[in-house]
Amino acid sequence: MTGFVVDASVAVKWVVAEAGTREALALLAHRVLAPALWRAECANILWKKVKRGELLAEEADIAARLLDKAGVEPCSPEPDMMRVLQLALALDRPAYDCVYLAAARISQLPLVTADDKLIRVFESASRFSDDRSTVLVGISVVPLFKTPTVN
Repeated sequence: MTGFVVDASVAVKWVVAEAGTREALALLAHRVLAPALWRAECANILWKKVKRGELLAEEADIAARLLDKAGVEPCSPEPDMMRVLQLALALDRPAYDCVYLAAARISQLPLVTADDKLIRVFESASRFSDDRSTVLVGISVVPLFKTPTVN
């Protein structure tokens, strides 16, 4: 069975209706993995939505409960800190973004993300034949809106 690694930008769309929700929900028909970090990042996104007045605290609480029951498999093993740091340094991206990239490599599944900046950085770095592209070997990133159909 094939599947995907997802980041928090995708997972939150399962419980908050916004652009990409339909595509994100379709992923739940498949095996979905994420590093442990996804829980904290989702909670942070929900907190921000409450602070901005986009959700009520009660709605965020329900969303968090639904995310807990989403059936996301934990990555095993969790990404190695040295690998995450190597990616962060090569891509000049925050380490928490690179945890998802490392998880995709470990699981040998594509990372699906709605994070446009991460997608652009990944695509740009993949075009070069230097340290940036070398650290990306074995990693694929798929924009949420271009997620391939998986049977």
